[in-house]
Amino acid sequence: MVREQMDPATSVTIRYSQTPMVFYRDVSGRAAYARNFVHMAPLEVNRSGDYQYYLWIGIWNTMADAQSDQSRDGFESIVIFADGEPLPLEIAGWTVAAIGASKPVYLKPVASAADAYYAVTVDQLRLIAEARDVRLKTTGSRNESYEPWDNQKSAKESLIEFLEGSVY
Repeated sequence: MVREQMDPATSVTIRYSQTPMVFYRDVSGRAAYARNFVHMAPLEVNRSGDYQYYLWIGIWNTMADAQSDQSRDGFESIVIFADGEPLPLEIAGWTVAAIGASKPVYLKPVASAADAYYAVTVDQLRLIAEARDVRLKTTGSRNESYEPWDNQKSAKESLIEFLEGSVY
């Protein structure tokens, strides 16, 4: 399902998909059932007819003592692989201010989650929506790979619905 809301402070209109894709990385070597998770969903920001697109990434893990700044490591730039096609993305920012908003449209999956925003094109979003296999890899010294949590069917359907309503 796709929603739309106007930011109360900045007056930008934000359209977004309600169902994020979920990726994970097994880190059971640290503790039983320890995992790192990434939630990923699109945003369309409309500033008086100037449309820009972003991916919101919610980064969290199952380790109770993990700090959100540590969970940001390696997420300054990421690579999304859509059926093996690399889509490198640089971070636009760690807060909603990076997209011109004053409050988030996506709720953090857990209180300790870190938010990240990456500028994307509609074509990149289409590649992700149409791909049979989507994976995410962080860059930098940590260079970690994230696999799909499940088949992502409802998230993909929501992304396709989002794209059907995009301006471009």
